Amino acid sequence: MREEFRLLIGLQDIDVMIKEAKDKSTSKELQEMGFQLTGLEELQKARKKIADKIPPSLLNRYEKLADHFTVAILPVPGNMCLGCFVKLPTSFFSSAYSHELLTCENCGRLLYIP
Repeated sequence: MREEFRLLIGLQDIDVMIKEAKDKSTSKELQEMGFQLTGLEELQKARKKIADKIPPSLLNRYEKLADHFTVAILPVPGNMCLGCFVKLPTSFFSSAYSHELLTCENCGRLLYIP
């Protein structure tokens, strides 16, 4: 897997944690389950550190999708997008695209083949 993909996945994970920590209802529920929601500042620093390593055009594309979807980048373990559950064209699985970041033609999410 390419380094860009790993960085985007890590960025997405951090974004979800930040979003959950900031959301009052979710954070209250998580605290009731015993999770400590401290370290928001460290998460934001880590997010910036990772975001600085991603090419600006790819980061911009990710952030636009992340504003719209909870999960913006997904693996394709089978033959469908795990975001919208649409079957992907067989051309996605060509060896020419096996190391590329793909886009779901239906929902627009970023896809990669693990």
